[in-house]
Amino acid sequence: MADYRMLIGGQLVDAAQHLDVINPATGAAFARVPRASVADADAAIAAAKAAQPAWGATPIADRRLALTALADAIAARAAELARLVTLEQGKPLPEAQGELAWTEGYLRHYATLDLPDRIIQDDDTGYIAVRHQPLGVVVGIIAWNFPLLVACWKIGPAVLAGNAIVLKPAPTTPVTALVLGEICKEVFPAGVVNVITDANDLGPHLTAHRDVAKVGFTGSTPTGKAILANSADTLKRITLELGGNDAAIVLNDVDVRAAAAGIFASAFLNCGQVCLAIKRAYVHADIHDAMCAELARLAQAAVVGDGLEQGTTIGPIQNAAQYEKVKAFLDSARRDGTVIAGGQAIGRAGYFIEPTIVRDVTDGANIVDEEQFGPILPVIRFDDIDDVIARANSGDYGLGASVWSGDVTRAADLAARLQAGQVWVNQHIAIGPHIPMAGFKQSGLGVEQSVEGLAEYTQLQVINIAR
Repeated sequence: MADYRMLIGGQLVDAAQHLDVINPATGAAFARVPRASVADADAAIAAAKAAQPAWGATPIADRRLALTALADAIAARAAELARLVTLEQGKPLPEAQGELAWTEGYLRHYATLDLPDRIIQDDDTGYIAVRHQPLGVVVGIIAWNFPLLVACWKIGPAVLAGNAIVLKPAPTTPVTALVLGEICKEVFPAGVVNVITDANDLGPHLTAHRDVAKVGFTGSTPTGKAILANSADTLKRITLELGGNDAAIVLNDVDVRAAAAGIFASAFLNCGQVCLAIKRAYVHADIHDAMCAELARLAQAAVVGDGLEQGTTIGPIQNAAQYEKVKAFLDSARRDGTVIAGGQAIGRAGYFIEPTIVRDVTDGANIVDEEQFGPILPVIRFDDIDDVIARANSGDYGLGASVWSGDVTRAADLAARLQAGQVWVNQHIAIGPHIPMAGFKQSGLGVEQSVEGLAEYTQLQVINIAR
């Protein structure tokens, strides 16, 4: 097995204990990584604290150059990194290659951003400017579904704003982050970027640490709530990008075949393990049966397998715990609806679930009301627009939603009534580094991406001069 090391204070370091990393396509370990101790975590925070003042004083033009250099270095190792993403996360290699391209693109866009001083008064009585100062030490904690992209969603704005960061990847997908640490060692001054790996046990220590000024987290809503509570004593700045139960509303004037293709792709990307994936599709009664049939056809045509095998279109569930959760949702699908495609775990090594379409189901079923985070899509019939808007807005989440219609103006009017941070028309998961990402209700706090997301990594300061 390859030898992976954590990055602390500009040095690649081992730990006293180690963790096996499982390939979800086989259920067997393919790598061993260090398991950081509390002392390792403290060392990483101390290194970040020591490095941050000089980095914060570095001209933003030079910080931009560092981000561009990071993007260049990632691009140079893209083939290696994409393979590692597939090995530890499970997604098909073309999707992993897409994650690499997105990562590079996001970093290059971050390198164009700025938060210049904004002068709000400059006259005979006084001068007032609004500035954005670095916060200090940032902790970035990331989920396992996009191990490289989400890592750089934290690193990019954090270091551009002049902060230093301690990154903690998910314990089931740590390898890509450790290789990213190797790359960052050659790009940034010692201590600006630190990467440690744990057994999901250091989060409370990191998020309560008095030398940490901000926590950026992507993951589940329950974990986000725990981070928020744990950081309250020091009133840390918090950005939380959490779960979603995204609704798609499909009107009766769509081209069924075209809409089904877009809905299926948006529901089953990364085996459905996307916070912004379509989790429930409300389809008008006039086209409900036709839409169900087309979605079932697409599910039956999908190729489930090892992401490194040519032709695979859907990989495995990423880890054993999530695999058991998704199997419980299959029980709900069979109990509360009619399964018209899939519906079973695949009896082979690894964590494979058939892409599943469920009809004759409605609100109140677990499969509809909860976030499945797996390859399952319930299709719910509706007749009344006002009723379906209320149903789509029900529940605790409000991350994303979409409206599908042949009448874009009508769809846009309905989109404005949906309680979600991102609402799309005739598309879904259409994101980009220039587009703010935020969630309603329990789908998150704060903003990621874009200049608004960059501002989340700064402290606003007012300079007020009397004349």
